[in-house]
Amino acid sequence: MADTKQVDETADTKQAAKSERTAARLARRISAFAKEHGGAEGQVAHLGERGARIVLVGEDGGWGDLVAPSVAVAGQAVEKAGITVHEAFDGEFAAKVRTGPYEWTRMAGIQVGGPKNG
Repeated sequence: MADTKQVDETADTKQAAKSERTAARLARRISAFAKEHGGAEGQVAHLGERGARIVLVGEDGGWGDLVAPSVAVAGQAVEKAGITVHEAFDGEFAAKVRTGPYEWTRMAGIQVGGPKNG
């Protein structure tokens, strides 16, 4: 039994270290986004088996997203980056997003009379 416990502890330690490195890498990317856009706020959404999505909205209305392997890693990343995190993507937070022609064409263009895709 002692051998199994030692192997489990080693695997857990390696997984924790990997999660920490991933969170640090995501935090650097979040910080770079914030610097480029005059600050940033975010929201973490669970994606199921794929992990978690970190939606970022800059002070200038620019937006983007990152995918983390888990909600826990996403939480570590936004905490390390020091951004404000919202519970939901709605209200004043969602109103900060500025979309351009690309978004209208890809997401809603067909429904609101934009150019057809295809």
